Amino acid sequence: MRLTEFHELVRAQFGAVRGSSLLVDHVLSTVGGRTAAQAIEDGVEPRDVWRALCADFDVPREQW
Repeated sequence: MRLTEFHELVRAQFGAVRGSSLLVDHVLSTVGGRTAAQAIEDGVEPRDVWRALCADFDVPREQW
């Protein structure tokens, strides 16, 4: 998954404002206790970060 696709999915699922906030405020335990933005900056694959966000916010599996 490209980073642009990741950001498109976040905006589509959570909205522009909430999605932007989630990326920097919500800590994901499955990516080492980092925010999505930190995890991506540290080299975690965007697909893995997307899946972590989906799991934390009960996004239906077919949308992962």
